[in-house]
Amino acid sequence: MDISLAIFFVISAVTLVACGIVAFSKNMIYSAFALLGVFAGVLGLYILLSADFVAIVQLVIYIGGILVLILFAVMLTTRIDMASGERRLVNKAMEPLAAFFGIAILGALIWKSFFSTHWTVSRVFYGPTTAAIGEKLLNEYLLPFEIISLLLILGLVGAMVLGRREVK
Repeated sequence: MDISLAIFFVISAVTLVACGIVAFSKNMIYSAFALLGVFAGVLGLYILLSADFVAIVQLVIYIGGILVLILFAVMLTTRIDMASGERRLVNKAMEPLAAFFGIAILGALIWKSFFSTHWTVSRVFYGPTTAAIGEKLLNEYLLPFEIISLLLILGLVGAMVLGRREVK
């Protein structure tokens, strides 16, 4: 067995176990911390695929931003572990139906991906992609890049105006 294949299986196993904890844990805090394992596993898979730019985006945006925001929201919410009332009978009756459709769709996707995809094995190491992305952003796509940055700044200014409190 090749070492990269063994690393792939280890990273995939960690990611799948963390996904299971996120999905099936009754404690919201455990789910939020298990989400770190999911994001780190996806980051490891991106690194293993030599997708350096996507790996850094995963690290900075998802782990550094979104996960921290989720953890703060979970930690600052009071009584997160307490159940908020009984579920309605309709919700209980829909669980088996939702589980059936979820398993059917997952099975169809797995069947389609295994039997209609031409699987190739490549031993070619791909070079870094950040330089090529930077060249495209600063040459070919400079105008859309600047327009998006202006729209983001306008969105931030709009959020500040809407969130401003009147001083009395």
